[in-house]
Amino acid sequence: MTGVAELSGTDQVVVVGAGLAGAHCAAGLRQGGWRGRIVLVGEEPHRPYDRPPLSKEVLLGKADATPLDLDLAQLGVELLTGRRATGLTPGVLHTDGGDLPYDALVLATGATPRALPGAERALPGAERAHLLHTLDDALALRALLRPGLRLVLVGAGWIGAEVATAARAAGCEVTVVEAGPAPVPGALPAAVGHAMAAWYAEAGVELRCGVGVAAVEPGAVLLADGSHLPADEVVVGIGARPATDWLAGSGVGLDAAGAVLVDERLRTTLPGVYAAGDCVSYPSARAGARLTVQHWDHALQSGGAAAAAVLGADLSYDPVPYFWSEQFGRMVQYAGRHGEGDELVWRGSPQDPSWAVLWLRDGALRALLTVDRPRDLTQGRRLVERGAVLDPGRAADPAVALKSAVAE
Repeated sequence: MTGVAELSGTDQVVVVGAGLAGAHCAAGLRQGGWRGRIVLVGEEPHRPYDRPPLSKEVLLGKADATPLDLDLAQLGVELLTGRRATGLTPGVLHTDGGDLPYDALVLATGATPRALPGAERALPGAERAHLLHTLDDALALRALLRPGLRLVLVGAGWIGAEVATAARAAGCEVTVVEAGPAPVPGALPAAVGHAMAAWYAEAGVELRCGVGVAAVEPGAVLLADGSHLPADEVVVGIGARPATDWLAGSGVGLDAAGAVLVDERLRTTLPGVYAAGDCVSYPSARAGARLTVQHWDHALQSGGAAAAAVLGADLSYDPVPYFWSEQFGRMVQYAGRHGEGDELVWRGSPQDPSWAVLWLRDGALRALLTVDRPRDLTQGRRLVERGAVLDPGRAADPAVALKSAVAE
């Protein structure tokens, strides 16, 4: 994979995707000394904004917008909103508003939420289900939430839990349906998901696991087991996939899931083209695998790293993945990347007000998830970065600081 061999200060860089990664890439280019034209292209009509608050502050009515704290105009970044990328040929980005030539291009089109499985073919009524991805989605959903509204949420992942939290705060009657055996399937072991299931009941949310959706009917959701759930509104939160369909035939390599393949400097298979954010699959020496991370911290860091790469920096991108979720009055944080075969160590009990779980491989801390234990997260993130080996017995004691559990 190769990038731009030489760029002059008058060349044009185009960044497609005006989310967090794209906006910070554009700002980083200018702040890093780029003197040429910078064009930031966004599909939405809004200026770049933050997405995590959509399922929190916006749904709760605490904010109507979440703009990024970047003055792109002052930085001399030309922002083109309402422009959708339609294709790519070497040297030219094609959009529904005309072609944009580039000397370097950064792909930062993010991810798009998954619809209900089968919705595009035969799942009855799926078009009536809401998705939460954009500011307009959040404002539209907030307008529907009211006391007594019967809301069915499909998916007990991070977004599902956050929307359930906001809906209960608005007085809605909430049921969450999850096809997996416990909340956050795939991302977390079932034992950890089961520990989180109690939070739903405490919040007055009915949680139905191990069953899928067969149809969305007027006033109800039909489940695969034949039962009906009364539903005035339905929201789907079952993950997202890279927004890269428009790259078909471009020469940009994609993996089986549609993520853009990049090297350690975020360079794609097409010369002069880089990528950042949720749409990227990057090689992680730390994890020993390619990673596709769809969280805020990765978008922020990879946006800056892509800008540095365009500017010629010879730096490998391989941070410790991190994300957080605020749900049911708890702050949940995760750092690292665990895998099959890792030893799971409980740090405290899920019945405690705060607790954590650690994943060890040959004693080395690979990842941790914390519930209302910010100090554990801060120390653990550093230990993951170091590849520190822990004493499992001391690490399991919540009274012992994680940094003091490093094996001697």
